[in-house]
Amino acid sequence: MAIITYDDFAKLEIRVAKIIEVERIPGKTKVIKGLIDLGDEKRQVIIGGADYYQPEELVNRKVIVLTNLEPRKIAGVESNAMLLAADLNDKPFWLTVNEDVPLGTKIK
Repeated sequence: MAIITYDDFAKLEIRVAKIIEVERIPGKTKVIKGLIDLGDEKRQVIIGGADYYQPEELVNRKVIVLTNLEPRKIAGVESNAMLLAADLNDKPFWLTVNEDVPLGTKIK
């Protein structure tokens, strides 16, 4: 495990978002395309775990997202954030909040 400084951690923009749309990507079984709402903006993302979750299970779920990660093309689609998850045997368990936290709230 690499140790990072607090300054390294402070560079991460981690926020609360809500998944508002999802759709399957033709020919892909492990990822889906999604749209997240960050309160003041919406972003397209690629969401893993499509082999474990039906798209409709993800809609309206509040999740924790890394928003200042460099955009990356995955399965031919640009992803503009990364949903954070615990990973157990390759199955993602999306990090969420249980209380009514406003979209876009920063995680510190």
